[in-house]
Amino acid sequence: MSKRVVVTGMGVLSCVGNDVPTFWNNLINGVCGIDEIVEFPTDLLPVKIGGKVRNFNPEDYGMDKPFIRKQDTFTIFAMASAWQAMKDSGLVSGENIDPGRLATYVGSGIGGFETIQREVSKMIDDPSGKWVSPNFVPTMISNMAGGQIAMKFNAQGSCIDIVTACATSTHSLGEAFRAIKHGYADAVIAGGSDNATIPVGIAGFANARALTKEVNPKRACLPFNADRGGFVMADGSAVLILEEYEHAKARGAKIYAEMVGYSSTCDAYHATAPRPDGSTQAACIKGALEEAGFDPEKDNVYINAHGTGTHLNDVAETKAYKLAMGDFAYKCHISSTKSMHGHMFGATGAAEAIATVMALHEGIVPPTINLDTPDPECDLDYTPNRAVKTDVNLGLSDSFGFGGHNACVAFRKI
Repeated sequence: MSKRVVVTGMGVLSCVGNDVPTFWNNLINGVCGIDEIVEFPTDLLPVKIGGKVRNFNPEDYGMDKPFIRKQDTFTIFAMASAWQAMKDSGLVSGENIDPGRLATYVGSGIGGFETIQREVSKMIDDPSGKWVSPNFVPTMISNMAGGQIAMKFNAQGSCIDIVTACATSTHSLGEAFRAIKHGYADAVIAGGSDNATIPVGIAGFANARALTKEVNPKRACLPFNADRGGFVMADGSAVLILEEYEHAKARGAKIYAEMVGYSSTCDAYHATAPRPDGSTQAACIKGALEEAGFDPEKDNVYINAHGTGTHLNDVAETKAYKLAMGDFAYKCHISSTKSMHGHMFGATGAAEAIATVMALHEGIVPPTINLDTPDPECDLDYTPNRAVKTDVNLGLSDSFGFGGHNACVAFRKI
């Protein structure tokens, strides 16, 4: 018998807020966190803006100095979001949940990028390798965020690191949902983390012609806008606690929403470009809708779009919604919160899932800011510029990653 799955805790780090209330309030007020990069010299780099996490002290999130010193930033970010989410949920391993029934599905699209850049530089300077840190491998591998979180919270169930580029944390949520639904766990710490806005990351994405060349940071990320020119890199982490409904109810947990659907597909088309006709993306969206019991006569739907602001994605995504839902696509409330927090890579899906859950919980649809010149090919209701108050009861969040990795998750108001 399938079990019900609910959200009982959330945590986030982003350029628009280092906790869920700040993150959410800034989104609904149209605050853009993208800014000029000051953390390292950008004089010679082709892009000088990004969504950096700022005003962040890891010690405020349950970490001590020895731990902080030994970890890559992506792991530190992940731990901060997990700490928030676990505290929010009230779960304590060994007290109100069996350690063997608490799992961890926290992924990273890239892993310890900062560590890789630093240690490879040492190897180039001295090919003998004697200066390369003995902690290089266990610091940079992408599963270390999940591993450290499991250690911190004594989560002895499955610990799985999903790596599907921009779809990483949406897949993490979906697979965690299935683990609980089919009885393999009572709760899962699920999400993602990345810290890719570093010199080599900027160079790589810029040379792949994926990034916008806009120099005004507050008007750089333009999803569904005819003037869009590429995405904006951003860093951060996001974690949700998914829990079996009866387990959550028995301990009197606060419940934000019910997770009701998940689907994944692959474009099987191109390393970086989406399938242009939107067909495989549509199949992914349709699969999540079907599992969620979508009813066009009763459901008021919000979709947090992948909405990167690249020429190819936004048109293909619009086609996908129409293929998946037909004329109902025009009735959906859709927005790309990336217009404010940028593209957080492996963290972005979980951050956008938090925005989706909050939209259901609060009855507010966050906007797509700077949507003043809509692309005629992107003709759905992308909630331009201002939040909209409406009692949405079904929320979707979709992510489409390099390699053609597609994922969509669905939540219901409860």
